[in-house]
Amino acid sequence: MANVYTLLTLPQTSNGLTSFKSSVTGNNDDELTARKAPRLESDLDSASASRTSKGAPSASTGPFQIKLVGYNVEQPLARDSFVLLKRCLRVLLSKNPTEYPELPLSFVGIYDMCRAMVCDAELGDGLYEDVILEVEKCFGALLTQLDAEQEHIQWLSNFVECCAWFEKQIALLSSLFTYLDQVHVKPNPSLQSIRELAFTKFGDRILSDRVIVLKLHSGVKDVINAERGLWMTNETNRTLISNVVSHLTTHHEYASLEIHYLEFTKEFYLNESREQAASIKNAKEFFKQVDRRIDYEVALCKEVLCVSSWSVVRETTERALMEGRGEWLANEALRSSLAEMDTATLGKMYKLFTKVGVQHLLKLSFRKYVSDKAKQIVTDTQMEDNMVMRLLELKKDMDRAVTTSFVDQVSTPPTSQPGLAATSTSSSTPIPNKEFFQASDEGFRAGFKARRNKPAELIAKHLDKLMRKGQGASSDAEYTRLLESVLGLYRYTDDKDVFRTFYHRALAKRLLLEKSASDDIEKDMLKKLKDQYDAEFGMAEDMFKDLSLSRDMMRDFHDSLSAESAGRSLTAMVLQRSAWPFAVPKTTIDLLPQMQEDLQTFTDYYKKKHQGRILNWDHALGTATLKGRFDPGPKELSVSLYQAIILLMFNDVDEISFVDIKEQILLEDAELRRTLQSLACGKLRVLKKVPPGRDVADTDVFRFNADFSDPRPKVHINSIQAKVSPEESKRTNASIEGDRKHYLDAAVVRIMKGRKEMKIEELTAETINSVKSHFVPDVQVIKQRIEALVEMEYLARDLKDKKLFRYLA
Repeated sequence: MANVYTLLTLPQTSNGLTSFKSSVTGNNDDELTARKAPRLESDLDSASASRTSKGAPSASTGPFQIKLVGYNVEQPLARDSFVLLKRCLRVLLSKNPTEYPELPLSFVGIYDMCRAMVCDAELGDGLYEDVILEVEKCFGALLTQLDAEQEHIQWLSNFVECCAWFEKQIALLSSLFTYLDQVHVKPNPSLQSIRELAFTKFGDRILSDRVIVLKLHSGVKDVINAERGLWMTNETNRTLISNVVSHLTTHHEYASLEIHYLEFTKEFYLNESREQAASIKNAKEFFKQVDRRIDYEVALCKEVLCVSSWSVVRETTERALMEGRGEWLANEALRSSLAEMDTATLGKMYKLFTKVGVQHLLKLSFRKYVSDKAKQIVTDTQMEDNMVMRLLELKKDMDRAVTTSFVDQVSTPPTSQPGLAATSTSSSTPIPNKEFFQASDEGFRAGFKARRNKPAELIAKHLDKLMRKGQGASSDAEYTRLLESVLGLYRYTDDKDVFRTFYHRALAKRLLLEKSASDDIEKDMLKKLKDQYDAEFGMAEDMFKDLSLSRDMMRDFHDSLSAESAGRSLTAMVLQRSAWPFAVPKTTIDLLPQMQEDLQTFTDYYKKKHQGRILNWDHALGTATLKGRFDPGPKELSVSLYQAIILLMFNDVDEISFVDIKEQILLEDAELRRTLQSLACGKLRVLKKVPPGRDVADTDVFRFNADFSDPRPKVHINSIQAKVSPEESKRTNASIEGDRKHYLDAAVVRIMKGRKEMKIEELTAETINSVKSHFVPDVQVIKQRIEALVEMEYLARDLKDKKLFRYLA
């Protein structure tokens, strides 16, 4: 039987009812007919429903109330319904199906009866208290079930089953008792909804129980650690842990498990790190193991934990595996990876070291590696000729390591164009870490200091080779990059004056011997050296001025001679002593009479033009072109002046001894031997040495090689003296050391003249700072120069304080 009040109950917010017409039907028509039909208060009976809407409430006036007159809910009926609902609650929240086999009402009946109790009988308070009571009672069975001693996996499965059952029943209860939530609880802020109430008490009674929490944590720990120890992927176990996490998240208790998960994760990987480090002696292999383990752990936590935990679990794993291992890995794994140029491993190391906050260890180790390798190359006297090439290879490798491995991903904001919307996604750009570039530079500088002067000298000589050779088949850009890479090494040496001296000497020889590939490239290089490295390279510009003036002078000289004059074949370069890095030659050579006559003709011409000037001839840089007549055919020989004089001696005789040659031309012994070696012991042998051999002895005899042949009509015979010989290098370095003493003397006097008195420590520091653009002097050398200046009475030592010096005007 349907009651009238159940048919008339409408949602409180409805304004859809504007009239009421009694049309009650039920299962027992006779019973309903015998009853008195309720009468609507005021004018709202069924007859008024057919009237016009005049005077009726407007739909826009909001909700209104319908009162039933002549109908009262009987107390026995309400009490019976209340007991029936309570019994339904008990059945819904019971895990024991044998105690309460079935619900007394259908779901629809429970829903309708709850509505009657709350909306019409206004018994919501009592019904809410019953809900609380029955929820409390159901925890007893759950606690009993969870207190059982079981294996970890079985207990966790039991826990998941209990949570799933409870959440399902509470969801059903909330649906059936919707009117209790919406009509009774919602208007009262002090009350919780059925779901909130049940979940809060579940958290208090179940998830906060000390025994259950211990079992839960230990179960998760043992299951996860067992899988970690075997490196296995057990989908069943992972699904189980994932379900545990899901239920804890539902009840807002996940944070506690996350803290515990991080604790036992840290403990596990700390232990594994110690064990693996003890068993794996190779640092690089250990790092690879660490990298694999991190990937494994990340995959594991992504399957079982919430997204919010992924990054923190990874960080915990990384820090635990790396704790106490950073320096070992940085020193050994980095070195082996750099030696093999394993950029992939280097990149992973950089990311991991950065994440755990020990990037500085990697940078220090990288700097030391570069320093050690540069020092090894610089001090290797057996491979001096390849020093610069090896340094360039090292620099190239280290730059590649920085640009490909030691990089940070920098996010770039979305881009937009005028009139168009900005892109919705941003991108990341790899940016090399500048600190590692700086560490590389510091390493090279430290390595160069292992051997003073020599790196700067060989860099200058290597540039000389490149400038002589030219770009060849290389493009302009490639050739320029090659030159700049060599200049990049120049930045690392403190011996700027050594480089400048050797570069100037090589440049002078290239220009005078016309061995330079291009004047434009020479000028560009000088400009770059002057602007970016050393302003004193500007003095080399005077060399080009001298050459230009000399060419004009030679044209005028040739015009002054008769057309038949042999002097027309003479070319002389008049150079300023201050602009060219050559000393006045101490040795000379006896020229052939014809040569001497031509030189005298030019000398007379020059003195007429420039009175009061002195000409000093440097024959070591002279060249000549000879015509050689050989049995296979004539050849044009391009040789040095020394080589030409020796070869011309064979016009009269076919064989001359070493002693006779020496007596006739009066050339320095070492220079004569090198010249004869170039003619008789090299690849192009226009002379024969008897007996054969690479060295020239006093007893050797030289013969004209009439059988000399070469496919080229013009043959250039390399002149050993055109290269920088070891003796010349020694003389140049000795000259540089002498110049350094003058630099130091001048710097000390200049400083003391301005300061009048200074202590030795301050004076030493100021002196180093004053000359550092040329070279970095040794402190002991500075002290020696100060003592020398005291002896020369430029300075005086204070009688009371031996460390104090005064300037003497």
